[in-house]
Amino acid sequence: MAIPTDYNFIRYLASKKGVDDRALNQHVWASLKRVLSTFNFESPVNVLEVGAGIGIMVERMFDWGLLDEAAYTAMDAEPSNIAEAQARLPRWAARRGFNVWRETPAQMQFQQVGRKITVELEAIDVHEFAAREKGRRAWDVLIAHAFLDLMNIPRALPMLFSLLKPGGLFYFTITFDGATILQPELDPEFDAHIEALYHRTMDERIIAGKPSGDSRSGRHLFGHLRDVGLELLDAGSSDWVVFAGPSGYPADEAYFMHFIVHTIQTTLQGHPDLDAARFADWIEQRHRQIERGELVYIAHQLDFLGRVQSE
Repeated sequence: MAIPTDYNFIRYLASKKGVDDRALNQHVWASLKRVLSTFNFESPVNVLEVGAGIGIMVERMFDWGLLDEAAYTAMDAEPSNIAEAQARLPRWAARRGFNVWRETPAQMQFQQVGRKITVELEAIDVHEFAAREKGRRAWDVLIAHAFLDLMNIPRALPMLFSLLKPGGLFYFTITFDGATILQPELDPEFDAHIEALYHRTMDERIIAGKPSGDSRSGRHLFGHLRDVGLELLDAGSSDWVVFAGPSGYPADEAYFMHFIVHTIQTTLQGHPDLDAARFADWIEQRHRQIERGELVYIAHQLDFLGRVQSE
C-alpha cells in the first residue's frame, strides 16, 4: 500500500488483530483455559479488561473457545475506542449467530444455545475506575492486553489486584520487553541509535505528572509480581513478527507497519540527539521498504498468567 497521508489509532488497533493472534503465547493461553476449567467460579465468570481498546479481546475469548458464559466488563480511557467497541461487538456477535440485545449503548447481551455473554463498556481512566470500584465490585479474571508497559507497574499492581476476588486470575499479555527490530538494516549504527532513543522515551514517559512506562516491562514484571506476593502460574514470549509473504502483508498489516514507523517518527521528531535530515531520510526509507514488501518488524514481548491469594 502507499504511504498513508493520515493515521487513525482505531484502524491501527483493528489492523494488529492478526499480529496479536499470532503473537499470543499458546502455552500460556492453554494454561489459562485449563485453570479456568478447574476453578470453582460462580457462573457466569466475571471478567474485567483494563485498557480494552475496541473490544478485540472480547471477541478472541469467545472465538478461541475460552469462555461460554461470562459477564465481561471492558474499560478504556479513550471514549473513541469505547464508541468503536459499542459499534463493532454487535456486528461481530451477529456474524457468529448470536442473538443480540442492547439494553443501553454501553450494555449488551449476546446469546445462543449454550453460550451467553453480557458486555459492559465504559470510557474511564483506570485509576478512577479502580478508586470507584474498590470494595464495591470484584472480578474473577483481570486482563491487561498490551497495556501494562504504559503504566508505572509497581504502583499499578496493588490498584489492579484490589479489583480481583480472592483466588482470582490475572492474564497480562503483549507486555513489551526491550527489543524493536527492523530488518533489513539501513545503517546498523544509526538503526541501533534510533532504537535506543525510542526505548528511552518509554523509560522517561510522564503521564498526568507521573512516570508511566518501562521499555523492559516484561522482564521486570517477574520481580514486581513477586514483590506483591502474587502466584505466577505461567509465562512465555509473545513476540510480534510481521513480514510480507508472496501476496504481501496479511490483511491490513501494511497499515500496521506504516503506523509503527510513523509512531517512531512522531516520538523522536526534533530529538536533540538525532540529525533531523538523516532521521527524516531513515523514516522515508522504512516506509518505502513497506511499500515494496521488504520490511520485517519484530518486537519482543511477554505474556503472564497468575492468581491472587485466596483468603
